[in-house]
Amino acid sequence: MDRFSIQNIQRLNSLESELDFEKASSLFLKLRVLEKEDESYKPIRKHLRNLIKDYEEKNWGDENSITDNQIKDSDLAETLVQAENDFYEKRKKRIKAKLKEAGLTQNDLAKILGHRKSYMSELINGLRPFSKEDLIVINRLFKIKLEDLIPTFIKQDRATHIKRTLESLSHNKIRLTKKDFDLQMV
Repeated sequence: MDRFSIQNIQRLNSLESELDFEKASSLFLKLRVLEKEDESYKPIRKHLRNLIKDYEEKNWGDENSITDNQIKDSDLAETLVQAENDFYEKRKKRIKAKLKEAGLTQNDLAKILGHRKSYMSELINGLRPFSKEDLIVINRLFKIKLEDLIPTFIKQDRATHIKRTLESLSHNKIRLTKKDFDLQMV
């Protein structure tokens, strides 16, 4: 379950990490645009604003207690969220370009996939995850490569586990590059 998928935000009581903070901040900005079209996003943005404010006060409120590790974690989280946002933005542009080529609209795609217009907007903007089936349909309809549709990010704890396990295996012949597991996503 993606904690920061739009349907889960209201269930969050607090932000637990710099990555949570960065994801919440990014989502807060994305929802600003959608809120102009649909006021139902207003309470979600308000809840996010409160979570962000509480986290900032708790973790960044006292300049003298900020550590180098905290800054390092913040920088990494910012990089990870930016990479995730870049992926979703590129995917959105690819899908929209293919829709245009086919003479279709985003609303037409919503009908094809059996979704409401607002739900489709959330999917396209990366606020909800596409189902695997939706992505396969988009792949087959528009010939967009699956690797351009499906995020290949690995959760941080899983990536750490994989790296440690590989290092501990004496017969391991797998050699990872920095790119393989250093920019994993949650």
